[in-house]
Amino acid sequence: MRALALALFAATFATLTHAADVPFLSGRVVDDAEVLTPQARERLTAALKNHEQKTTNQIVVLTVPTIGNESIEEYAVRVFAAWKPGQKGKDNGVLVIVVPQDRKMRIEVGYGLEGTLTDAISSRIIRSEMTPQFKSGSFDRGVENGVNAIVALLEGGAEPAESKSSSSTTAHSAIDDIDAQLPPWPLRILLGLFIFGVIGLFTIIGVMTPGMGWFLYLFLIPFWAMFPIVIVGVKGALILVSIYLVGYPIAKLIVSRSAWYDKAKADLKKKGTATIGGFTMSSSSGGGSSWSSGGSSSGGGFSGGGGSSGGGGSSGSW
Repeated sequence: MRALALALFAATFATLTHAADVPFLSGRVVDDAEVLTPQARERLTAALKNHEQKTTNQIVVLTVPTIGNESIEEYAVRVFAAWKPGQKGKDNGVLVIVVPQDRKMRIEVGYGLEGTLTDAISSRIIRSEMTPQFKSGSFDRGVENGVNAIVALLEGGAEPAESKSSSSTTAHSAIDDIDAQLPPWPLRILLGLFIFGVIGLFTIIGVMTPGMGWFLYLFLIPFWAMFPIVIVGVKGALILVSIYLVGYPIAKLIVSRSAWYDKAKADLKKKGTATIGGFTMSSSSGGGSSWSSGGSSSGGGFSGGGGSSGGGGSSGSW
C-alpha cells in the first residue's frame, strides 16, 4: 500500500509539473501535430501573408499534438509571449492554437485587436467554423474556416453568424469544455478516494439510520451532484446523482424491512440508544437520531469522538 501511494504521488507530481514545449516559430503556420496537408499549409500561409501586407496584423497558426495537463489558456499565453505576433506598439497579433490529441483549441488575441475580435466573436468562430469540421475529422477545413473568418472580420467584414447547428449545441460544447479541464487521472483517483469515501460513508449511515435517514438523503443531493464532476466530469456526475436519487430510497426501503432495522428502531424508542455494526446510535430530543463510534452516549444527546473537519480570446473543445 505504501509503495502504491508513493507511485500515485510520483505520477501526479510528474504530470502536474510537466509543461508542454513552445515550438520554434518557423513560419506563419507551425504544424507540429502534422494534421494539415501541405496544400492547406500553403493556402494558409499565403492568406496570412496577404492579410499582413494589407493591415499589418500578424496571424499565426500552431498545432501541437498534446499539451499534457497544462490548460489551453496557460499554454496560449506562453506561446504568445515567446512568439510575440503583431507589431510593436500596435499589439495586433492573433494566435490560433489547435491541440488534436487533447481536443482543445484557442484563439488568443492581442490587446490591439480585442475591440474588434472580441471574446464573444472568437467563441462564435470556434463553435461555428472550427468545431463542426474537427468533429468530422477535417482539420484542413476547420483551421482554414476559422482563419478565414478572422481575416474577413479584421478586414472590415461582417461578424460571423451563429449557425443553427452550433447554437443548438452550445450547452453540449460547454459541458465538453468543463470535461476537457479535468485534472489528470492520478490526481482524480486520489480525489475520488477522498470524495467518494466521505459522501459514501454518510450515504451508508443515512440508509442504515432510522429517523434521520431521509434528512441525509436530501442533504447529500448537492454533494452527489457537484463533487463527482471533478472526478468523472459533468456527464458522469449526472449519471451518479441519478443513481443516488433512485438507489438511495430503494436501498432505504429494503433495509427498513430487515429484522435488525426494526430492532434498532424499537431500541431507540424504548432505550434511547441502539447499536448497529459497531456504531452506537442515540435518539435526539428532536425525534431524530445520531451516531457515535463505539462507547455509549449519555443524557440522550449526541457525543462526538473529538474529530475535526477541515487574457482575451476564447477556448473550445470538440
